[in-house]
Amino acid sequence: MGEVAEPSNGIVFEVRQGYKSKDSKRQNADIDNATVAWANNYLPVFAVFSSQIDFDIVLRYRNHRSGILTGTMTGDTQTSLYAFCDHILGYDLADFFKRKSDVVKKEIDSVLKILLSAE
Repeated sequence: MGEVAEPSNGIVFEVRQGYKSKDSKRQNADIDNATVAWANNYLPVFAVFSSQIDFDIVLRYRNHRSGILTGTMTGDTQTSLYAFCDHILGYDLADFFKRKSDVVKKEIDSVLKILLSAE
């Protein structure tokens, strides 16, 4: 993530499932939010649960002083969301998803059935 000053208030996380879109309006809004976080002495970090993000977007956010943690199982605590959670927060997020996979799938299926129904 490069060298950044230590924020005095902590970290602000923007959490996403994935980031398939290259929508410039979304990126600009994210960068604006990161600027507000910095102005208030918070470190802005994007936590993307999957690895669905183009590297050029990662670079753009990092160039605007935002951290990005992606949902990769490899990497260090500054690049991998799962490594960050495990080594910094002391919580094995990957194991959580393994343990709760059936529950999550069932809930998603239920929501999709409601959303796709003709009612």
